Amino acid sequence: MRVVKITKEPVELYKILKFEGMVASGGEAKTVIDDGQVLVNGEVETRKRKKIVSGDIIEFMDEKIQISLK
Repeated sequence: MRVVKITKEPVELYKILKFEGMVASGGEAKTVIDDGQVLVNGEVETRKRKKIVSGDIIEFMDEKIQISLK
């Protein structure tokens, strides 16, 4: 699992997917979230603007990241 450091919280879910290169664009991030392909803390998350905070774990495809506050 990769640890991703953020400088402020909360951060919207789709932005993390985009900025961490898990998807190619913000539009793609919103689509995969809508389709139920993203897990937050082990549960399917369909809210694009879900507020992500330190300690949250995001899973998409074969990638798993944990969010940590700098």
